[in-house]
Amino acid sequence: MTTLTCKIPDELDARLEALARQAKLPKGKVVRKVLERAVPKLSRNGTAFNLVAGLCGSLSGPSDLATNPRYLEGLGE
Repeated sequence: MTTLTCKIPDELDARLEALARQAKLPKGKVVRKVLERAVPKLSRNGTAFNLVAGLCGSLSGPSDLATNPRYLEGLGE
């Protein structure tokens, strides 16, 4: 495991200590849990579709421009 050192304001440290006390966990473990939730895991085998899957169906218009020649008028001239 790698060690990370950073400076935080006293007020944030007090909140972190209170949270750690309440959870009965060491401050380091609380910080690791928060970082784990805040920093997304990188997917090495993700596809372009997976990256935009949430956008699919969010636009209105014809479902497939290639099926209707009218939508292709004027292209390639």
